Amino acid sequence: MNLTAAAAGLLLVLLSAGLLLGLSLLKRKSKASFRDIPAFTRLQKAIGTAVEDGTRLHFSLGRSDLVTPRSAASFATLGMLRRIAEVTSASDRPPVATSGDAALAILTQDTLQAAYQAAGAGQQYRPTTGRLTGLTPFAYAAGALSVIRDENVSANILAGGFGVEVALLTDAAERENAFALAAADDLAAQAVLYASAQEPLIGEELYAAGAYVQAGPTHTASLHVQDILRWLIVLVMLGGAAMKLVGVL
Repeated sequence: MNLTAAAAGLLLVLLSAGLLLGLSLLKRKSKASFRDIPAFTRLQKAIGTAVEDGTRLHFSLGRSDLVTPRSAASFATLGMLRRIAEVTSASDRPPVATSGDAALAILTQDTLQAAYQAAGAGQQYRPTTGRLTGLTPFAYAAGALSVIRDENVSANILAGGFGVEVALLTDAAERENAFALAAADDLAAQAVLYASAQEPLIGEELYAAGAYVQAGPTHTASLHVQDILRWLIVLVMLGGAAMKLVGVL
């Protein structure tokens, strides 16, 4: 039974990888259309305002360990970080990214550096813009608070592996009258964000962020892969129910 489950899991991974690769190549030649999520429209306006006003963007990526399933939220946010950092590379104040995991902080610095190099502004990159602010939930939140309050931040993107401590960050953004788009992979954190964030993303909208900010064809293709897998699951469930009714199972 374990071997069967392992084989099924491997098959699903290979199918997903094949679909992602194939659709990524197709999406390079076509323009995708998505359902409207107002939070991303307002995010684009907030980015433009920050560049024009010379204020700063703040990314907070949470504190998920990169070797756990929760790392998916952090990787989704890193894609958005790279795209937005590339777009705002000419700003007077470069974006700052905070995190609560050492490996994630290093990866954040690497992402920012790659974004600046892609924009032809590699000399403007500063390692201090990718920061490890604490290794426990509330130590991390306390370190990120100082960025929101003291560094002329006009827009915050809080997306990743958070717990209820994220309420401290949304409260600080509200007090500073700064834009805040927020998403989390934890149900308790999502409940907090729904009540406290200016622009909360619910559920899988976090993983769609890269596609909405045009981070690349892979992000766009991933949404279509998700839809295909959903329909496959529905068909398998219906097929199983039908086989049960006719006595095959």
